[in-house]
Amino acid sequence: MESGILHGRRIAVTGGAGFLGRAVVARLAARAGIEPFVPRSRDYDLRREADTRRFVADARPEVVIHLAAVVGGIGANRENPGRYFHDNLLIGTHVVEACRAAGVGKIVCVGTVCSYPKHTAVPFREAELWAGYPEETNAPYGVAKKALLVQLQAYRAQYGLRSAYLLPANLYGPGDHFDPQTSHVIPALVRKCVEASRAGAATVEVWGTGRATREFLYVDDCAEAIVLAAERYDEPEPTNVGTGREISIADLARQIAALAGFAGKLTFDPQKPDGQPRRCLDTSLARERFGWVARTSLEDGLARTIRWYEAQGSSGA
Repeated sequence: MESGILHGRRIAVTGGAGFLGRAVVARLAARAGIEPFVPRSRDYDLRREADTRRFVADARPEVVIHLAAVVGGIGANRENPGRYFHDNLLIGTHVVEACRAAGVGKIVCVGTVCSYPKHTAVPFREAELWAGYPEETNAPYGVAKKALLVQLQAYRAQYGLRSAYLLPANLYGPGDHFDPQTSHVIPALVRKCVEASRAGAATVEVWGTGRATREFLYVDDCAEAIVLAAERYDEPEPTNVGTGREISIADLARQIAALAGFAGKLTFDPQKPDGQPRRCLDTSLARERFGWVARTSLEDGLARTIRWYEAQGSSGA
């Protein structure tokens, strides 16, 4: 599909009511004047094949953007490995099969950086995706999401199903999940630092040693990548989506503390897991294949996220 081809198309966005999904739905409305069909979990349980087929029958989509997933930070992954494997595997399998059976024209799927091998050379290149086993704390989730890529490639070969598969860096931004039991590192640190600043607390605890590195992508930039891929990209190979810049968890925590006005001490708990040692993506293929580059700096994105959380008060949790 080329730029502008989404105008007038029937589009469905699974997970469209979630953190990334809301940004994608807003981008579709602004870019193509489209109000996509968003299946809600109360109406369609995508872990169930019959519900997934019914969703596709009701939506009659020409394009499906598949974002629905069960996700969480390191702690949530450690506590729910079976659920994260089972639910994500079934959701992906059912959505792709229902699209095939209904003759959907194209499906855009979002994978996870957690699928990369634990010790992938930096920057991560798409060709290294199968070079080893993922980091243990995220492996069940990462393997389930990587299986979706295999399914898409198999369905392209046998049935001609057109697709795009993106591998985004860790996402963050306004509207993220700030529940301390399930949140990822940025919302967890934002909540801790904002609340500590308000309370005048002396310390904030950070999981792990602080030495692990991560790459972070602002949610609106990722939404733009997804819409561009829907318009322009139709190849079997996965494509990284990120900034191409890494930061240590320690430096990230210091930056968030400063932006949140927390002047106390950051303490690191080495008894908590660091997760994958390093994460940083080679994003050159996204630029070459469908003309996408990230535009939001980490400092600007963090400032926007902190302002949003502060404006929510306790409801931001």
